[in-house]
Amino acid sequence: MADLRVPPVESSVEQPVRAGVPGSPALPGRPLAGRRPRAAALHAAVLRIDAMTPVGRDRAVDVLRSLATLGVVLGHWMVSAVVLQAGGHLVGDSPLGHMPGFTPVSWILQPLAVFFFVGGRVGSHSYGSARASGTPYGTWLAQRLRRLLRPTIALALTWGLVLAGLATAGMAPETVHTLMWLSFSPLWFLAVYAALIALTPLVQRWGIRIAVLAGLVVAATDGARFAFGDAGWAESARDLNILAGWLVPYCLGTAWVSGAFTRRRSAIAMCVGGAAATAALILWGGYPASMVGVPGAELSNLSPPTLAAVTFGLAQCGGALLLCRPLRRLVGQPAADKPPSVHRTAPRATPRQFLWAAVALLNLSTITVFLWHQTAMLATTVVSLALGQRYFGLHTSPDSPLWVVARLAWTPVFAAVLFLLWWSFREWDMNTRRKVRR
Repeated sequence: MADLRVPPVESSVEQPVRAGVPGSPALPGRPLAGRRPRAAALHAAVLRIDAMTPVGRDRAVDVLRSLATLGVVLGHWMVSAVVLQAGGHLVGDSPLGHMPGFTPVSWILQPLAVFFFVGGRVGSHSYGSARASGTPYGTWLAQRLRRLLRPTIALALTWGLVLAGLATAGMAPETVHTLMWLSFSPLWFLAVYAALIALTPLVQRWGIRIAVLAGLVVAATDGARFAFGDAGWAESARDLNILAGWLVPYCLGTAWVSGAFTRRRSAIAMCVGGAAATAALILWGGYPASMVGVPGAELSNLSPPTLAAVTFGLAQCGGALLLCRPLRRLVGQPAADKPPSVHRTAPRATPRQFLWAAVALLNLSTITVFLWHQTAMLATTVVSLALGQRYFGLHTSPDSPLWVVARLAWTPVFAAVLFLLWWSFREWDMNTRRKVRR
């Protein structure tokens, strides 16, 4: 993706603002002097990112996507524990299984519905642009899926070699299984997202109707499970929810780009109604309060999505719509009649411009960050253990509030390792973009 010009209006999850990335050509404007102080160079780069963003682009959509990405990453780091057992092997655990009071964290750090909501909006816009330019559906789909496939191949090959090496070296099978499960767990999301992308033309045409139908499918499969218990066919039917559950916010996203939800009352109704329905399902419907899976629990709201996850997603989508206006102010959404200009002097960037630059850069590597964030946590855990160290909050059972505090202290370390992984594998993502644009 050598072209640094920002895509018009909306970008997809895999095609965000392209500016100021290491290894990329410089943006138009005043070049940075080789010996300019770092602070001045940083301000200049931020200003160019801001200036090259099209005025018509809704920056709130990018902020929502960034918040969803950060929520998923921090959520996994906080609720996924790897515990060193007495036998010397590692097993997965979660503080949610030991501390029910920690459950509200899952309401904040499980923003997948927002991810699919934004994905539906940008996917529909992307397909609409492709149709307007005469690009066939097959070509458009191949381009979209290629952007997902190449970073995924990098993860699969890397972990395949690592796990094969660990198994050959005699590592305990329990440890290999734990590492494999946690490292490959992000792939389910991309599989569902790829399927939804393929359905975009159908969803674009029948948006809200398909959302209602998908919601009914989830309700029916949940009802079958509650009615018939562990019957094999009832459990198998619930697998339909893996697609149907996330189809609901994706459809709402396509309706959003088509002009729906322009009135604030629609967002309020979605947010309040979804929250009320979720509370009712938890209090009287037998659904768990946690919005992520809890080890040992009989039912998970996430694997596959339940009706409670769908209604909770509706509340999240409504909340996202309500946040759009303040988010635009937060990152300095420019007025449509005041196009940005490239500064010829060296002024200081504002805090809003710095924030927008951070959002733009994060959106460049959403898929890479999503794929490798669990690896960052696992690498920190395994390497420190290989060095003969056992740390609280990293290898210990997540059964106390002090573990949560210690885990928060470990997150900067995870973030640093994630940055190194991003730096190492960013070209797998960027090379795909270059090929798509040629």
